[in-house]
This record gives sequence, structure tokens and C-alpha cells, in this order.
Amino acid sequence: MSEIVLGAMLFGTRIGERESFALLDHFTERGGRWIDTANNYSFWLHESGLGGQSEQVVGRWLAARPGMRDRVRISTKLGAQPTDPAIGFPSAEGLSAPVIRRATEQSLARLGIEHLDLLWAHIEDRSVPLDETVTAFGELVTRGVVGRLGASNHPAWRVERGRQLAAAQGIAGWTALQLRHSYLRPRPGAALPASAHRVVTDEVLDFVRDNEDVVLWAYTALLNGGYVLPERLDEAYEHRGTTRRLAELDAVAAELGASRHQVVLSWLLGGSPGGWPIVGATTVERLDEALDAYEIKLDAAQRDRLDRAA
Repeated sequence: MSEIVLGAMLFGTRIGERESFALLDHFTERGGRWIDTANNYSFWLHESGLGGQSEQVVGRWLAARPGMRDRVRISTKLGAQPTDPAIGFPSAEGLSAPVIRRATEQSLARLGIEHLDLLWAHIEDRSVPLDETVTAFGELVTRGVVGRLGASNHPAWRVERGRQLAAAQGIAGWTALQLRHSYLRPRPGAALPASAHRVVTDEVLDFVRDNEDVVLWAYTALLNGGYVLPERLDEAYEHRGTTRRLAELDAVAAELGASRHQVVLSWLLGGSPGGWPIVGATTVERLDEALDAYEIKLDAAQRDRLDRAA
């Protein structure tokens, strides 16, 4: 079953350590299990121009909470950490075999753990043969360093090609996709703020439905607050489909006595395929609102109305 994932992107930068600990404590107190981070979080907010702050905060939290490692699942990513702080993202480390091995060891050290539950290829790297990337990731599972593998911001066809390469070698392949996904959709082909953002399409949904071993994680699930603060919605969402979807979203929310955010999360959790929404709450109150979405149950008619509003 799908679960809400706590996004730790801003931990150690925009969100201080004390506040980060409070969010992590509250998330686990309410039964949350999965924490998602990356080795490059958040280089664009830190004076060093390099990431690692989020993993370090999560690692210190784990160290301060004996026994917690057995209760939570850690998901992190590699491939997008800058190699030159002066250049930033264009100097991303990439997905060569040496980088994958080195970055994994560095993430484990920052987190203070010996095993990652899920490791992602954060972005594509077509300068490296896909077979090299797939082999390096698969070896981490063989060694017992990583439990599962995922691909973030990759097209479905390239993920499938990687899965076939892994299968041919008899090693673990990608069984998770992490893409930008929410109830509202941008205009097809419209530019989004970050060039690496890859949005879920009908083709992606069909791919996940057709592969039972593949799960879909949804980042920017609440559109950075755009559901309640329209000024935060990117220009790509300015079209008639957004107007129709918001009207139906408000109607269903009123029927359920829920917020827009809660209905969106419920829609994602119970979809076909079910999505794993990553929520980057900045306060305990906002985290509570998100976790309360588990109590919001869309009936078949409400879900059909939301889907048809497109």
C-alpha cells in the first residue's frame, strides 16, 4: 500500500536542526516510516555550494534516537551533487560507476548507517553507458549495502531499458520511479523552473500499472503550496484544465470536510497506480494536515469526478 513520505530536502538549511528533529519525531510518532533525502540537498541554499546538510541532520537525528533506525526507512539519491560549487548543477557528479560507489559511501557516512533502504539515480547521465550505471547500482544490492533501487527524473523507456540490462545480468534493477506528480497538471511541454523536473504523464502511469514490481513516488505533490497560495503555481499550470480540476477538488473537499491538500494526497494514495507522495512540511501543523489525509476516503464516485475533471 502507498504511504506518505517525509521529504527532508530543506533540513539543515532552510529548516534548522531543532525544527527538523521536531518534524522527524512527530512524523514517526504518527506512524510515518519513509524519509526521503539526497546527497545534494540543499546545495543551492548553503554557503558552501555543496549539499549533504540534509543527510547529516537525518544522521544526527538517528544517532540521538536509539532504536529509531529499526523503525524508519531511509531513501536517498546520488548523481546531482555539484563537483564545482562555483558552477552548481551543471557540474553534477553524474552516474559513472566510480561516482556511484563513492557517493553511496559518503551518504552512508553522513547518515551514520550501514544500509540504505532505497537508493535513487537522481538525474539522467547520458554521458555514461547505461549498462555501467545499472551494473554499479546492482552491485550495491548484491553487496547488501542497498535494499532497493529507483530512478528519479528518468523517462520510462530508459528505466525499462535499464531494467532489461539488469535482468540480463541477473542483478537487481530499478523498481521505483520518482517524478513530479500531483492532481493538477502543467500544459504538455511547458517549461518548469528546474530543468531536471520530469512530470508524470499518462504513459508513465500506464508503465507503472503494467509492471507490478514498480512503484511511483511523487515529489512536489502539493505544488509548493500552490493549491492554497495561487501565486505559487507555476505559469505552466495556467490553463482551463486547472480551473476545472480546482472546481471539482473544492466540491469534493467540501463534501468530506477536508482541505484541498488532504484530498490531493488521498487521491494520490488511492490512485491506479497508487502514488507515494513526498511531503516536505515545514511545520508540525502542516505535517499533521498531510498525515490526516489517511483518514480521508474518496468513494468511487468522487474519485471518478476528480479524474473526469481533466
